[in-house]
Amino acid sequence: MIDLRQIDDLARRLSGLVPPALREGREEMQDNFKAALQAGLAKLDLVTREEFDVQRAVLARTRGQLDELRALVDRLEAQLAARDAGASGTETPPRD
Repeated sequence: MIDLRQIDDLARRLSGLVPPALREGREEMQDNFKAALQAGLAKLDLVTREEFDVQRAVLARTRGQLDELRALVDRLEAQLAARDAGASGTETPPRD
């Protein structure tokens, strides 16, 4: 997961390592570091924390729906089994 705040922090740290004589273009350098880091991380096919959290919420909602559907199927199967058991108990046995 990519945390954009961490990229900003890393870009600031990298620009802080630049010798004092070159610090005039520090903001520009920081922006360049940030862009380079984002481009490199984009090639890794990572997701942002926000995207991860959204997908986690979708998965949790889907799991909840799946649990509800399982419970519904279990109830319907039980009703069907009870109906089949009741129906077979009321039928007259076949004659020989």
